Amino acid sequence: MSDEHQPDERQPDQHPEADQHPPADPHPVADGRAPEQPDEPTQPLAGWSPTPAPHPDGHAYGQPGPMIAGPPPQPHPQPRPEPAPATRPLDPGAPQGAWFGPGPSPYPRSPYAQPAPPRRLPLWVWPAVACLALVVGVLGGLAGGALQDQLASERGTNDNGLQGVQTRSAAPLEADNGSVSAVAEALLPSTVQILAEFDGRAAGATGSGFVLDRQGHVVTNNHVVASAAEGDGPIVVIDEAGERHEATVVGRSAVYDLAVLSIDGAESLEPAALGASQVLRVGDPVVAFGAPLGLSQTVTSGIVSALNRPVTTSGESDDESSYINAVQTDAAINPGNSGGPLVNLAGEVVGVNSAIATTGGASGESGNIGVGFAIPIEQVRTTVDQILRTGKAEYPVIGAQVRTGGEPDADGATITEVMPDTPAARAGLEQDDVITSVDDQPVTDGIALIVAIRTHLPGETVEMSVLRGGEERVVKVELDGKVG
Repeated sequence: MSDEHQPDERQPDQHPEADQHPPADPHPVADGRAPEQPDEPTQPLAGWSPTPAPHPDGHAYGQPGPMIAGPPPQPHPQPRPEPAPATRPLDPGAPQGAWFGPGPSPYPRSPYAQPAPPRRLPLWVWPAVACLALVVGVLGGLAGGALQDQLASERGTNDNGLQGVQTRSAAPLEADNGSVSAVAEALLPSTVQILAEFDGRAAGATGSGFVLDRQGHVVTNNHVVASAAEGDGPIVVIDEAGERHEATVVGRSAVYDLAVLSIDGAESLEPAALGASQVLRVGDPVVAFGAPLGLSQTVTSGIVSALNRPVTTSGESDDESSYINAVQTDAAINPGNSGGPLVNLAGEVVGVNSAIATTGGASGESGNIGVGFAIPIEQVRTTVDQILRTGKAEYPVIGAQVRTGGEPDADGATITEVMPDTPAARAGLEQDDVITSVDDQPVTDGIALIVAIRTHLPGETVEMSVLRGGEERVVKVELDGKVG
């Protein structure tokens, strides 16, 4: 076959002039050696592309220019995977190339990359935070105080006791008033009848009381409301106008036989004025108010027939018995008078009617025989003040048991037991010691000793005269306190 019939084996895109004009070396070397080719990475870096070398005629490869013969075409490299488009940076100040898309970043971390400097808060932020914390603290304190006041209001207590309520200080009448009717007119609006649940029976217990202040507190005997308080039963207070008020127990003391109630809608009720029993003399006229035998708004009058009379009221055990240093009166006092006020002719409350002497009839109760007893107003003030403050009352103790049974020839209170680590033990009192006086007040028996101690306050120190083996000595005892 002749040469002119040989097929042309050149590539279709080559020109005949390519054999006669070899391509010029774009990078000639002076010593005639072939130039070293730079090492290219087998996997191109993300975002990297080689810069095209300039052509001798001034055009870069791949740019429009005159058609010239070139070297045989090289196989095309595998196309580089395009990185997924990055989402828009959340922070405009983020460095270039930062990746915010899903998955790991396609950009390699440069060994020379420096972490972004921490952002500094403006100087005004810290004072603002401090002010905000101060405001929150103040508001929290106010809210806590309001909550405490609300809780105190719900249970009827007051942190300042009698000083925190609006009592009546001035006597409604002149001290030399001689009219019982004037006393009745002044005190009846302050006297109330009390109906309380007893042994599960509504209104099973009936008693009396008086309005203490304009905040709606009423004073009465503990034994009138004790059953209702223990069983959370209903208590109703009926005022002079016959209006009924639901009452709750603020606090009570079985030892002093006193209780404080709280009622709503007491703005129209007139508080009774509190006087003093220590200025009373035997023979002074007094007036008793209450609802004897359920007969509301009853008034009886009489005189003070004795002072400082040690007596006990109702109680199921010695610990629960109420021993009082009573004001004795011959004013008619009957069941139902309990808790009502005993008043002088100036219209001041000098005691709270609490007990009556009985003849021991078969029924266990008898009517008036001309001997009634009232709790002195000084003790009422002390106990009511404690109840208003905390809802509880404390009484003083020495930590010793005494004989309360009658011994006709007894000349004092005989100690039957001294408990360890008590005021009595620390004072050196022993079993069979006989206490004959407390702060120069004679003691004739165990009840008289209890009453003499309970006229003091916990924490006070009293002097006791003690007989031991026929010898008399004086000891000082710092009284302890117990809730009851």
